[in-house]
Amino acid sequence: MSQLVVRNLPVGVKEGLRRQASRHGRSLEAEARTILADAVSGRDPVLDWLDDSDAFREESGGIELPAAPRGASREVEPL
Repeated sequence: MSQLVVRNLPVGVKEGLRRQASRHGRSLEAEARTILADAVSGRDPVLDWLDDSDAFREESGGIELPAAPRGASREVEPL
């Protein structure tokens, strides 16, 4: 496996990456590898999440939400 050294990171980047890694249960290096691999994979994490969400809805049969109650229209004050 190749190695990469990144010099001159902006202040706070390493600490932010460390916190993010901790939230994801990964080491700092594992988090950096994941971020770099995702960045060059061509995948869009938002589209992946939407695809997963659609698949879950299809598998679970979805849910019915009640219609929002409608009332008399009212005027809205301009900002």
